[in-house]
Amino acid sequence: MRAPAPQERRTYSTPRQEEPYVSVAQGSALKGRTRWKRFATVIVPASFIAGAIVFGQATGAIAASFNVSGQQFKVSADKLEGTGFVQYGGLATEKGGNPANPADPKNHPVAVSGIAEAKLYNLCQSVKVPGLPIVMLIRAGQSANAPATATNLLIDLTSLKGDATFQNIQIGIDASDLSKGGPGAKGLQGAFAQQADSVTIDNLKQVAWSTSAGTFKLTGLDLSVNTGANAAECF
Repeated sequence: MRAPAPQERRTYSTPRQEEPYVSVAQGSALKGRTRWKRFATVIVPASFIAGAIVFGQATGAIAASFNVSGQQFKVSADKLEGTGFVQYGGLATEKGGNPANPADPKNHPVAVSGIAEAKLYNLCQSVKVPGLPIVMLIRAGQSANAPATATNLLIDLTSLKGDATFQNIQIGIDASDLSKGGPGAKGLQGAFAQQADSVTIDNLKQVAWSTSAGTFKLTGLDLSVNTGANAAECF
């Protein structure tokens, strides 16, 4: 009787794939003069963001609960005084974008800054019409005794400059454990974040995709649409 032929042993291997990631630099100084040209405090694999972004928006982990316009705006103030400050990473998504796909060009990595209570002195906000000498300008809180005020403030930032001082800051806290920035001001589990009891920023200049607040009181509101040579932005 003929013995059966030995079976050939085969092995299979799957090529190792590099996991994509999102990385944005974080400002480092705690007190005194701080220049934050661009920051976001998250270093998270893109696949993790894709799996959690929809849940994050539903639970308030992402600042903008609405589609952003596709145009950024500028905000400046002589001083911002905030009680309860948090900062973590997120995405701002334009209408028609897919928040589950971080590679979608309509998704924009941002630093989400949350402040439970804020005072802004000599506030300015400007929006420029692309390609045209037209600027919508809003000013408020120009009196030293009557600043603009906001509660549960959430901002999707791409740039922030100023001289910042923090009180009792915690750097490196898990974004899902944030507790000082107001309701919903939390990031994704495992993401890098920071929080402080209070923050003061002098000579504030920021560029943002969106701002939301529980209440926003614009004391002495002054809105104008400027054209031509007068179409100057806040900075």
